[in-house]
Amino acid sequence: ATVAEVRERLADELAYTTVLTLLRILEEKGYVAHEEAGRAYRYYPLVERQAAGTSALRRLTRKLFRGSPEMLLTHLVSDGALSEEELQRMRRLLDARLDQAEEEKP
Repeated sequence: ATVAEVRERLADELAYTTVLTLLRILEEKGYVAHEEAGRAYRYYPLVERQAAGTSALRRLTRKLFRGSPEMLLTHLVSDGALSEEELQRMRRLLDARLDQAEEEKP
């Protein structure tokens, strides 16, 4: 996508130069690359969405929650912003992971 296209898709109203700067930083870090498309550059991802999300969540956990996934989960659950359905899905995920951990014990 071009800078203008990325800017249109963002929820926040960011200046063109801000979006361009962010794309250049992402390119320097190896997350995106660009190709010439007429007079503009067309940026494209170099990593999959899942991998980028995992990397971002790890950084967030490290910086805001002292590296503790438990603190992150506690914050999410205690915040009160999650619906009952979201909490039930989280419970099922945790239960499944606990069952898996039990099966992996020697």
